[in-house]
Amino acid sequence: MESKGDDRPAAARRELWAWLAGTVLGCLLVLLAAGRTWARVAEAAAQAPAGGDLSPVLTPVALAGLAGVVAVLATKGAGRRAVGGLLALCGAGAAAGTWAALDDTAVTGWLAEHNALRGAAGLAYEIAPLWPVVAAAGAALMIAGGAFAIVRGGRWTGMSARYERSAGDGGAARADDDKALWDALDRGDDPTESR
Repeated sequence: MESKGDDRPAAARRELWAWLAGTVLGCLLVLLAAGRTWARVAEAAAQAPAGGDLSPVLTPVALAGLAGVVAVLATKGAGRRAVGGLLALCGAGAAAGTWAALDDTAVTGWLAEHNALRGAAGLAYEIAPLWPVVAAAGAALMIAGGAFAIVRGGRWTGMSARYERSAGDGGAARADDDKALWDALDRGDDPTESR
């Protein structure tokens, strides 16, 4: 029977993978929603705005969130908590951008600007609810992912953990062997010669 201590690295690894999947999904949902149409226009020939048209911050904060995910994996300790905070801020930016995009003045202003040649200053429209909801869900996942990285990220291993030496792995003995080889080279001995 395995002890509880033996299961900690496996539990932390599962937690990391769950965090990674959820946070990346959140960023991708915001990216996907930013490229989709958020308002349906009654006039068939009129241009309809995408989420990124109404709120230009959506795509940049989603991309910054993806970069933040990689940075969380690459850092440890206080650096990881700081990046988690930035990731949560990216999620908050996506939420604020989603809210701002649904403002009536943002939609009517965009429609008037992009359909002015058609003489359609007061186009009737309705919000397509699916994509703003998708963007809001993605923003919520990004905020949760950032907060979770702040609170629990200290338990996760970093990208370079497999390359770091621990105190009990014989690192000092290898260092002594390496020094001995360099000393032999300094004396003019050929370390490739068989003795």
